[in-house]
Amino acid sequence: MRGGALPPALLAAALGLALAFAQPRDRWIGVGFFAAIAIAASQAPWSRAWLDGVFLAGWAGVVAGAASVHLPPRIRRRAVLPLAMNAGVWAGGMIGLAGAPVDLIKALPWVLLALPAARLAETRAAIALKVVASWLIAVAALAALLPFLPVTPGYLPDHLD
Repeated sequence: MRGGALPPALLAAALGLALAFAQPRDRWIGVGFFAAIAIAASQAPWSRAWLDGVFLAGWAGVVAGAASVHLPPRIRRRAVLPLAMNAGVWAGGMIGLAGAPVDLIKALPWVLLALPAARLAETRAAIALKVVASWLIAVAALAALLPFLPVTPGYLPDHLD
């Protein structure tokens, strides 16, 4: 998955799930940091040679953000701002390298998933957020590993030769 709004949107959604378990003040600071850094990073002059590394780091950021919902609360509170900054850099890098500026507008609102998810995080339904976070981890792992798998017959349109 290279390009488009989906990879940065999944990164924003994973951060939104992480922010759902944060304190309200930290939640808003995290959303602001993410948005500001993503906008700045999307305007930075990224080298095309970094494309694979940026996407791999972005998928690792999805895993880190989604996995943070499983951490103990005191560790989770300290991880909110670093996760927001990390997600902002890689989301902006993905948009800057392989996306269009409109992709940033499509991806950024997914971090606002933190607002309704925060209501669930305070109840016994928090397990649903952890299930969704685990699903995001699986999707990110598959998307990150797929480019490194060997090409098998039928994977590429080689029959057209």
